[in-house]
Amino acid sequence: MANHSLQALMREKGNVVQMLRNSKIGMYVYPVVANEFTNWRDEQRAWRETAVLFDQTHHMDELIVEGPQAAEFLSHVGVNSFSNFDLNRAKHFVPVTPTGHVIGDMIIFRERDDKFVLVGRAPTANWVQFQQAVGKWNVRLQRDPRSDSRPDGKAIYRTHYRFQIQGPDANKVLDAMNGGPVQEIKFFHVDWINAGSKKVRALRHGMAGAPGLEVWGPYEDKAYVQSVILQAAQDAGVDLRRVGSRAYSTNTLESGWIPSPLPAIYTGGGMMEEYREWLGADSYEANGSIGGSFVSDDIEDYYTTPFELGYGFYIGWKKDGFIGKDALGSMKDKPSRKKVTFEWNDEDVMKVIHSAFRPGEENYKWLDLPQPNYASSGFDRVMIGDRLAGLSMFNGYSFNERCMLSLGIVDPDVKEGDVLTLVWGEPDGGSGKSSTERHKQAEIRVRVSPTPYAREARENYADSWRTKQPA
Repeated sequence: MANHSLQALMREKGNVVQMLRNSKIGMYVYPVVANEFTNWRDEQRAWRETAVLFDQTHHMDELIVEGPQAAEFLSHVGVNSFSNFDLNRAKHFVPVTPTGHVIGDMIIFRERDDKFVLVGRAPTANWVQFQQAVGKWNVRLQRDPRSDSRPDGKAIYRTHYRFQIQGPDANKVLDAMNGGPVQEIKFFHVDWINAGSKKVRALRHGMAGAPGLEVWGPYEDKAYVQSVILQAAQDAGVDLRRVGSRAYSTNTLESGWIPSPLPAIYTGGGMMEEYREWLGADSYEANGSIGGSFVSDDIEDYYTTPFELGYGFYIGWKKDGFIGKDALGSMKDKPSRKKVTFEWNDEDVMKVIHSAFRPGEENYKWLDLPQPNYASSGFDRVMIGDRLAGLSMFNGYSFNERCMLSLGIVDPDVKEGDVLTLVWGEPDGGSGKSSTERHKQAEIRVRVSPTPYAREARENYADSWRTKQPA
C-alpha cells in the first residue's frame, strides 16, 4: 500500500536526513516563465541600471483567509504583531513550531478587516491550512497552489497575476501606465493605481532593493496589464527588461532574503506528529531535497530560528498565546547565529569551473550560473580551520557585483571582513539526488560581507528585516 502521509513515509525511510538528501525530485524549478527573455546578465543589470518586469504569477502559492476571526487566527499562527496591521498594508508573515523554529514565510496582505491574502512558498501555506483544519476558528480558506513546475503543454490558470516593476527608471514606467504621477505609497503599503483602463492594487516593495511597485489583479487581465506595462515603458523611453526565471532567482542575493530555509516540521510529538500525519506523501515537505556539504544525522541541525534569519524584531511579544511564544522567549536573550552575505573568492570559483574542462580528472561539483539551484534547501559548511562557523544556504552569481555570493548564517563571534572557508560539494562523491553528478569537494575562500550586499538596498530600504541587524 502506498504511503499516504509524510509521517508514514518517514516511518518507512527511517532517516529523514537521508530521505531528503537523496530525493529524486530534481532541480528546483521556477515554473512557466521563460528562462531568459534576452540574456540573464542584461536582465540582472537592468534592475540596477534601468528597469525590469518580474512576472511573479506562477511560482508562489496564494492563500486567502477570511472570516470574523481571520485576524485573531493569523495572529495566533504567526509570530508577527498585528497591532499596526491596518487595511491596505502588507507584512512579512513568519510562523514557527512550538519549539520556536521557522516553518517558512509569506507576504501577507490585509484587504479587509476580515480578509487577508498570503503569498509565498508552500510550507507556510500548508501550516496555516492545517491550523485551520484542526482548530475551531471561524475562518474560511481558499488556496491557489503554485503552477505546475513541468506543465508539459497543459493550460495554466491562476486566481491572480502578479507583476513587479523595479529599477531606477521604474517610476517613469509606472507614471506612464498610471496616466500621470503615481501618488506616494509608503514601504509595504498598498494603494490603487491605473493600468490603462484597469485599476490595479500596488504594493511598495522591491525584491532587489531598487524603487518600484508590485501590482496584481484577476488572472484574466494578465495579458492586458502586461501589454500596458510594456507600452508604458516604450512611451517613457525606458529600456525595461522582462526578467526570466534564471535571473529572477538571483535578485535576493543582492537584497538579503534567504528564500528556502528547511521547514522545521520533521520532529516533535503532539501537534507536530499530527501535522505530519495530515501532510500528504505528495507534499513539498515529503519530496523536497537537502543539498550541500553539511551532513548531520539529526534533522534538527538544519532548523533555523527567527533570530538567525533576522526576523526577531517582528515578534509580537505583547500578544497572547501565539504558537512558539514560550520557546522564543527562552531564546530571546541568548547568543544567536546571525545572517550574513558571503562573497566568494573568484580564483577559487574559477578552480571549480576549470575542473570540468580537464578530461580524465575528477571534477568538483558543477557550479551552474547564475544560480546552482540543485536542491530545495542548501546547506554548505563554512569553516574557521576545523571549526564549523556557519552555513551557506542560498548562492548564485551577480553580474552587477561581478562575483558569486551566498546568504547564510554564522556564529555570533564572526565579524564582517573575516575570511572563512566554504566547502563546496557533497561528501563521498555526492548524494543520490538526481540533480547531483559525481564529484569531489572544493574549498572556497569567502569574505563575510554586509546584508543586504547591494548598497542600494542597504541605504534606501525602509527599516525592515533586510536592514536590521542583531546587536
